[in-house]
Amino acid sequence: MADREPIARRIDLITAVVCTAVWVVALLANVSILPLADRLGLSLYHYYSIAAVLGWIVGNVFVLRMKLRTNGRWIWLIYLFGPPGWLFVLWAMAPRTLQEAAPMVALYAFVVYLIFFLVPVTLKSSVPRR
Repeated sequence: MADREPIARRIDLITAVVCTAVWVVALLANVSILPLADRLGLSLYHYYSIAAVLGWIVGNVFVLRMKLRTNGRWIWLIYLFGPPGWLFVLWAMAPRTLQEAAPMVALYAFVVYLIFFLVPVTLKSSVPRR
């Protein structure tokens, strides 16, 4: 396991840097410095589907990452709060009429992400070992 730790730390660092950059873009789009509205024809069904898939994938990656860890309890922060930045950027790119009609959708998508993230995380301890 000791030989996998440097690779895992690099993956964590890359994930943290990319997610921070995405959150900066989401923040700039939210305060209208970076106008992204009407760039992506995204329906609510597709948006929530992306949130569910992203949560499921990141939750499974987090479970695999925790198998490699030797220390560092802060890693869950990266995987829990980093990738939802993509959801906020996608919502900033949605049609403006949709954004104005349903302003809480990005928050609801975060909840969907959180639910699907927690499914593999909570089930990892209930899987019998061979």
